[in-house]
Amino acid sequence: MRTGCAMAAAILTGSAALAASTETDFKAAYAAADAAEKQAGLLHNQWLATEAALAEAKKAAENSDFDQAVAAAKEAEALAKASIFQATSEKAAWKDLEIRP
Repeated sequence: MRTGCAMAAAILTGSAALAASTETDFKAAYAAADAAEKQAGLLHNQWLATEAALAEAKKAAENSDFDQAVAAAKEAEALAKASIFQATSEKAAWKDLEIRP
């Protein structure tokens, strides 16, 4: 039980050892975000927030802050996927509108 208490204390204090992100992690996260952003571009629905997150990811990586770079790249990917969802759902949604004479 003592080990469990130590682990709980480490988690609560934030001192639990977490693996730091690497350049390889960044490159994988950035590639996924970039691919999603390109797909959004094909749908003509790129968001400025996505571009800003990609730029933030690159800047953090240039400063070797790979934890921040990965976080920004993942945010960019989520934003790009949201813009893809928006584009595809709005493309279909107009058909459900009532057309009035």
